[in-house]
Formats: sequence, structure tokens, C-alpha cells
Amino acid sequence: MRDKLNRLRPVLLERARQFRRPLTPMEQRLWNHLRDRRCGGYKFRRQTILDRYIADFHCAEAKLVVEADGRSHDGTQEHDAARDEWLARRGYHTLRVLNTDVRGSLEGESAS
Repeated sequence: MRDKLNRLRPVLLERARQFRRPLTPMEQRLWNHLRDRRCGGYKFRRQTILDRYIADFHCAEAKLVVEADGRSHDGTQEHDAARDEWLARRGYHTLRVLNTDVRGSLEGESAS
């Protein structure tokens, strides 16, 4: 098991790097509200590797994973549920935010 995980890490690391570069407009809008301790003073990181998964936004202190769910998550509900369960067994809470909610709730708000 450990050998398999060690082989996956370089692949995950490269995928996380790729995901960091071109944020979608909704991910960028959400990130603007989470970065620099703007959300309740909590430190968030983006595209963080948590063992075998990559979290969109992760707060280690609160053991919280925030996922921005857009079209790329269509048809992946079963995989997402298994991932959320895996994270929950390790003490993480997962908050899934639909792009439509980001658009509607954060539209026009400044990220101060």
C-alpha cells in the first residue's frame, strides 16, 4: 500500500500544480474570500494534497475542505461521496459549494 502511495505522490503533486495555475472564475471568486485569513481569521491553502486526494481549498486548523463544484463534478457524485467519507473518517468536514451559489452569494462583493 505504501509503495502505491509513494508512486502516486509525484502524479498528485503535478496535478495539484496544474490545478493551481488556471483557477476558474468561480474558484477565483471563492479564493478571494478565503485567502489571507479573510474568512474568520482561518488560513486556507488551495489545491492541497491530502493523502490520495487534492482539496480545492483546505484549512488545516479547522480540518475543513471547501470544494467548488462546477460542471467538472457532473456525474461524479459517487466518487465525491466516497472522497467525502474518506476525509470524514480522518476528521475532516467537507463543504461543497456550487458555482451557482458562489456566483449568487459573492457577486459584486469586494474581498477586503
